[in-house]
Amino acid sequence: MRKVLCVEPVIFIYIFAQSLTSPLVQQFIYRRLWEHQYNSSVISGGNASRCEQNESSPAYIQQKEVQEKASVFNMQLDLTGAIPSIIVAFVIVANGDRQGRKRSLVLPSMGALIADICLTLISYFSLSLSVLFGVAFITGLFGSMATFLGGGFAFIADVCHDEKQKTTRIAVVDLIFGVVSGLAGLSSGYFLRGIGFTWTFVTASLLHVINIIYILFLLEDTVGTSEFQHQTPVSFTELLRETFSGVYMLFKTAPHKKRILIIVLLFTFMTYLFTMFGGSSLFTLYELDEPLCWNEVYIGYGAAAFTSVSLTSFLGVYLFSKCLKDIYIVFIGIFSYIGGMVMAAFAKTTLLMFLVRVPSLLCIMPIPVLRSMLSKVVLPGEQGAVFACVACLEVVTGTISLSGFNILYAATVAWFSGFSFLLSAGLCLIPLAALCWLLCTSWNGEDLALLVPEEVSSIESTDS
Repeated sequence: MRKVLCVEPVIFIYIFAQSLTSPLVQQFIYRRLWEHQYNSSVISGGNASRCEQNESSPAYIQQKEVQEKASVFNMQLDLTGAIPSIIVAFVIVANGDRQGRKRSLVLPSMGALIADICLTLISYFSLSLSVLFGVAFITGLFGSMATFLGGGFAFIADVCHDEKQKTTRIAVVDLIFGVVSGLAGLSSGYFLRGIGFTWTFVTASLLHVINIIYILFLLEDTVGTSEFQHQTPVSFTELLRETFSGVYMLFKTAPHKKRILIIVLLFTFMTYLFTMFGGSSLFTLYELDEPLCWNEVYIGYGAAAFTSVSLTSFLGVYLFSKCLKDIYIVFIGIFSYIGGMVMAAFAKTTLLMFLVRVPSLLCIMPIPVLRSMLSKVVLPGEQGAVFACVACLEVVTGTISLSGFNILYAATVAWFSGFSFLLSAGLCLIPLAALCWLLCTSWNGEDLALLVPEEVSSIESTDS
């Protein structure tokens, strides 16, 4: 059977299945905590859930208590899965330069399949929510989302030899991420209303089965044509040594200017992810609370609105890359995110909450552009190492961000639920400052095109 080098269908299916279940898990936790504490179900109907808006009512106090507990529970769940996934993502993605990218794709898919099967059992048999901590830990052992995306982006970097094509194709993956997650988010409300939690988790499980079959039997591994392929280390200790050695050598042997540039770009990527993950992760809880009081269908609509942001961000990358340097595209995207978060902080009506996506139309642009900038500044044999660093930073940053913002939201929801969004917007000053430093030191997008060719020519002259 002839195999293909098209990894986009794998990313499409994985993201759809994950985005289908992600908002449902938060709602599942919220409902179960409510039932456990007050021995009654959460009532919903019409276009909004029937939540109490009178601050003097006992029901209003109960809503705030459940909001706080759900926020803290989500934070603890994220921490449980993040700890093992950091190590797994680092080892598997970094070793992809020698052992191929397929294991970076198949292992997280298997972990997600196990997680959805467990969620099915928890929902069907009404098992304790504490079982979710074991599920999160097992999923982390398989690498989770960070390993999957790290392997997927490294796969694309392997097959793209033109620098402009690399930026566009990485942006396409982020477009897929946004569009598919939006469609899945929209579908999730109807899935929940139509077939309930249990059968929705079963549907996601079947999608992961299809994905695993595609990866194992249809997807060709880039390592087959890679000049860096060699024997797998004979022991796990040797594997770890080679992994950390590859990442260490990425910084150790690089010229000073290249090393500083990689560090600053990684710092910018990490700080922007911190603010973006933290702020956007609170949308579901914010929308469930008063005065919005959205039900599962409206929450799905809100997630689907993210599709427009992904489309416009992709178009922005495509068009701006023809006339602007990469660093200016990142600037535009960050300012777009700041505008959306400030507006979200004061959104008290359904219409205004949907309109939050308007100033945020370009907020995803910095993510693919920064990935592309990092990929351009390293050699072909260092792609795995740099994407392993990115994957680990995504796990660490995402975990700290989600935990910190969930704790902050729990502490501030009673007096000003939009405070976390304002803080997220304010923290964007950190990546903006890093980019300004690059501009002030005259390290712009042209340096990325010059560093790698100079390094390659120096290596070739040494070999001759």
